[in-house]
Amino acid sequence: MKPVSRPSAAAGFSLVEVILGLMLAGILAGFGLLGMNAILPGMRADEGMNQVMAQLRKGRSTAMSQRRTVEVRFQGAYAVQLVRHDWPPPAVSGLGTVRLGNNCRFLQLEGVPDTPDGFGNRAAVDFGGASSLFFLADGTLADGSGDPVNGTVFIAVPGRVDSIRAVTVLGASGRIRSYRWTGKEWIP
Repeated sequence: MKPVSRPSAAAGFSLVEVILGLMLAGILAGFGLLGMNAILPGMRADEGMNQVMAQLRKGRSTAMSQRRTVEVRFQGAYAVQLVRHDWPPPAVSGLGTVRLGNNCRFLQLEGVPDTPDGFGNRAAVDFGGASSLFFLADGTLADGSGDPVNGTVFIAVPGRVDSIRAVTVLGASGRIRSYRWTGKEWIP
């Protein structure tokens, strides 16, 4: 019987080769992370914009499906609260509060023009001076007297003009749209 022949060198990589491979992978990953700092504020603002849109859509759909008035409350620079007005008045039910995270705020930065919808940009949350906002059972957004009101909510990371986002609401239909500021123009 012949003995089994084995290769003279061990199969696999040496410790030095493994360490060099890991170092090279770490360097390449570091270059990838450097690019993340430039796009991270925009991603955070997109998340804040999506949170505001989701909360507004929830309020509108709840008002329509349950045939109740849903009040939208913008609290400070960070939160949107929904409150359903039940029958008989003054009974109310909280539908939830969404707080913006990742350093996003309701914020209107200087030098940024109004959105293409043209609903106003005098403040970060601008609904034509309406003190209270309600989604009605037909899906319209109205002020306290029941008149349809249009408005815009501006969201941004403080100090980052490239992170400005806007959510507009057309009062007569309740249509909710989003816009991103490119530095030169608003894009839907």
